[in-house]
Amino acid sequence: MTLDIIIAGGGRVGFETAVLLDTRGHDITVVESDDDRCDEMADEYVATIINGDASNPDILRQADVDGSDVIAGLTGLPGQNLAICMEATEMNPEIRTVARIADRDQEGYGQFVDETVFPEGAGARVAANEIEGSDVRTLADVTGTLDIMEIKVEEGAPAAEKALREIRFPAGTLVISDDDGERVARPETTLAPGKRYVIAVEPDVADEVMNLLRG
Repeated sequence: MTLDIIIAGGGRVGFETAVLLDTRGHDITVVESDDDRCDEMADEYVATIINGDASNPDILRQADVDGSDVIAGLTGLPGQNLAICMEATEMNPEIRTVARIADRDQEGYGQFVDETVFPEGAGARVAANEIEGSDVRTLADVTGTLDIMEIKVEEGAPAAEKALREIRFPAGTLVISDDDGERVARPETTLAPGKRYVIAVEPDVADEVMNLLRG
């Protein structure tokens, strides 16, 4: 389904988001207040560019907030992102709102918008994966605490070569995928050494799960 999306803020995060959404076939409008940045983005031809302050109601109308499906406040100013989203909701109660936050302490913003995003957290996750190597990778934070991880089972680990129904994982663990993400895991799924499995895990049991899979 093609979505009409407004992105407030054409900085690094806003523009890269626009590029990605454009490749997925959505119609993107970027609102940016910096003249030079608008000129740079216009040369890329990935979105409709509006030069102005997205917190200005007239600019939001120009961006067609009434006819849009989603607005994402992705400037570097979380307070401004929140204000833009709340203003857009006043103008179009049906619009979905996404606000960029600057740190995890601002997740309380979520009570005022549909979603919050923390790009620096995602970047740190990618960096940590690369630093640690490829045997354990954090794929996503589902909530502020629950992690989705891809873990390679080590030869000789306590859970290696056992079916899931035979393994006593601690509460707070859910094995999601079969070998290398080919299928959803089932009770008869056997954890083969050298294969990777996607697992949801709560932080307080992460070490125990790691010991079962990595030894």
